Amino acid sequence: MLYAIMSEDIPNSLEARLKTRPAHLERLRILKSQGRLLLAGPHPVIDAIDPGSAGFSGSLVIAEFPSLEDATEWANTDPYNEAGVYAKVTVKPFKKVLP
Repeated sequence: MLYAIMSEDIPNSLEARLKTRPAHLERLRILKSQGRLLLAGPHPVIDAIDPGSAGFSGSLVIAEFPSLEDATEWANTDPYNEAGVYAKVTVKPFKKVLP
């Protein structure tokens, strides 16, 4: 089943994000190589693709996991979460309808 992993950053998270980004992206690449990643990306703080020093307010990952427990465990062990980038992480089942 698909799960939406919605994360909210702490204020001024950009420095910690940049430091931890390679490890975060490697985990996403693994999901992608397994055919389990639907989409992933950050939420810019401002209305711009590249927010520069304004940074990001959180992230969204939609991926396939065997269970809610597995998705939650994966989210909890994300390098961003472990580095304190995230203030809050919510994991919910997701039903893709379109496209």
